[in-house]
Amino acid sequence: MTGDQAIPRLSRDESRPKPPIRIVHLGLGAFHRSHQAWYTEHAGDAAEWGIAAFTGRRPDAAEVLAEQDGVFTVVERSGNGDTFETVGSIVEAVDGTDVGRLAELVAAPATAVITLTITESAYALKSAGNAELSTPLERLVTALAARRDAESGPIAVVSCDNLAENGDVARQAVGALARAKDRGVAAWIDANVSFVCTSVDRITPRTTRADLDFVAASCGYRDEAAVVTEPFHNWILSGDFPAGRPRWEDAGAVFVDDIEPYENRKLWLLNGSHSILAYAGLVRGHATVAEALSDDICRDAVGAFWDEASRHLTDDELEIPEYRKALLERFGNSRIAHHLTQIAMDGTTKLRMRALPVLAAERASGRSGDGTARMIAAWIAYLSSTDQFHDPLAADIREARTLDGEHRTAALVALISPKLAKDTAVLSRIHQLQDSFATTITHA
Repeated sequence: MTGDQAIPRLSRDESRPKPPIRIVHLGLGAFHRSHQAWYTEHAGDAAEWGIAAFTGRRPDAAEVLAEQDGVFTVVERSGNGDTFETVGSIVEAVDGTDVGRLAELVAAPATAVITLTITESAYALKSAGNAELSTPLERLVTALAARRDAESGPIAVVSCDNLAENGDVARQAVGALARAKDRGVAAWIDANVSFVCTSVDRITPRTTRADLDFVAASCGYRDEAAVVTEPFHNWILSGDFPAGRPRWEDAGAVFVDDIEPYENRKLWLLNGSHSILAYAGLVRGHATVAEALSDDICRDAVGAFWDEASRHLTDDELEIPEYRKALLERFGNSRIAHHLTQIAMDGTTKLRMRALPVLAAERASGRSGDGTARMIAAWIAYLSSTDQFHDPLAADIREARTLDGEHRTAALVALISPKLAKDTAVLSRIHQLQDSFATTITHA
C-alpha cells in the first residue's frame, strides 16, 4: 500500500480503559472537542467521566469519530509551533437523530451532566409539532421525560453557547417545549433539572483537509476528527450540579457566583469584535480574522467598539486592558485560519447579544454609540454585498434587500430590533456608516 492507505487510522489505546458515560453532549463539533471534551480529559477524575456526544444537523461527525472509537487529536497552534495531544474523553459518538439512544443515556442513573453546543439560533426554534423531533431541545425534552419515568433523579444541563445568561435561556426554552408536551414533565424539570450558565472561549476554526493531512504527516496516523485550536482556553461556570461533575477546575475552569460580568466581557469584546471583523473584513476582501485585523479600517472599528463596551465593564477583576491586549495577540495569530464566513453566520441572532446591549447603554449615557452602530452598519454592508449568507431569518433579509436606501437599512435593522429601527437618529447614522467599509481590497 502507498500514500494514506499505508498510514494507520487513529484508535483508542486498549491499555487505557474507557471512562463510564456520565456526560451526554448535544452538538458534536470541533468546538466541543477542543473545549468541553478537552477540559474533561484534563480533569483530575477524568477516568470517572466519559462523554456520549450526539451530532446536531448531520450524522457525519459521529460516523467519523465512531470509526476511531471516540479518540481524536487536538492540535494547539501558536506562533511558535504546534503541539499534538490525543483526547479520549468521548467514548460514544451518536447520530443526533437517534432519540432512543439519547433517552436511554439521559435516563441512566449514572448520567449526571448534559452539555450543549447547539448554536445560538437553536434556542429560538419553535417546536416542529411532529414526531420527528427535529431540534436538539425537542430531543432533550423527550430524554428528560425518560429520566423522570426512570426515577433517576436530578441532573444538570450546561449550555456552552454564546448567549448572555445561556443557562436561563436554556431553562426557558426547555420549559416552554416541555409544557407544550406534558405539564407533568415540565413540573419535574422545574424541580429536578439545574441549568448552569457558562462563558466559553477557545478559537477553533473548522478543520480542513490540509489540517488532517498535516496531522497524518506529523503524527504517523490518520485522524479524520482532528481539531486545530489556539493554546488559550477559558471556561467560567455558575450553577449547581446536583448529581456531581468532573473536576474541570483542574484544567483551569473557574466557578463563580455571578457570571454576568464575564459573559458580557466575552460577548462584547471577543464575540462583538469578531462580528465587526467578519462583516467589515468580508466587504473589504479579507478571508480570515488575522487578515481583517491587519486592515486599519477594520482594526479602528474594533477599537471604537471596544472603547464603548469597556465603559460598561467596570469590575476590576475583569482586567479589561489586559483582556483587550490578549485578544489582539490571539486575533493576530495568522497560523489559526479563523475564516470570516464562519463567524458571519446567524447575524440576526448574534447582533442582538453583541451590539444591542452596548448601544443601549451608550445611548442611555447620552453618547452617540457610533462604535456599536458601526458593527450593525458593517453587517448591513455585508448583506448588501453577497447572496452567500446563512441566517435563521434569511427569507426576511432577502425581502428587506429589495428596498432602497434608508428603507433597506430600516428593514434590516428591524430584524434585530424593531425598537431601534424607529430611532431615526441612530438609523440615519447606521446608514451613513455603511460607506466607511466600501473600499474593497484585492489580495494576491
